[in-house]
Amino acid sequence: MKKAELRKLALNKRKLLSPSAIPALSNQLLAHFSRLDFSEVKTIHVFLPIVEKNEPDTFLFIDWLRNNHPDIKIIVPKADFETALMHNYVYSGKDGLEKNLYDILEPQKGELHSGDVEMVIIPLLAFDERGYRVGYGKGFYDRFLQGLTTLKVGVSFFESGDDIEDVNEHDIQMDLCITPHRVYDFRKSVIR
Repeated sequence: MKKAELRKLALNKRKLLSPSAIPALSNQLLAHFSRLDFSEVKTIHVFLPIVEKNEPDTFLFIDWLRNNHPDIKIIVPKADFETALMHNYVYSGKDGLEKNLYDILEPQKGELHSGDVEMVIIPLLAFDERGYRVGYGKGFYDRFLQGLTTLKVGVSFFESGDDIEDVNEHDIQMDLCITPHRVYDFRKSVIR
């Protein structure tokens, strides 16, 4: 299937999730996330959930990291829609966040991060068994990940689907994708 069709199907599928399903599925994602190896991670980029789009609650990941790995620096994105680039800010708590025009929570001020990032938690709508993902179509994460040596971890409420037919040279493959039922590891071409 092509990205546009997969995007539409995934958005509809997410829309059908009940309000009680989101916390339950997010906690299942957290259970898998908490078993990842953080021994080499000094900085982690975590996307902030768009509640209106029934995205996974990554604040659970942030809270877990703060409690279990307080030495890891957590950074969150702020999108610049004029340049289609993201800037990363050190996460300082929910108080400094506000929604932009697209209902995306973003930091309004704070410390800009410009160093290395050892792990990136990536939003997605759908993904295939090769590790390619379908996002919202703006390309923010593909541009951000271009040339970045980091562990790329997708997060999805749903399992992998059909191969994405229209993958191009700018699409970045994930290393892992966490779902409520398993962790896909695309580095080894093995699903566990």
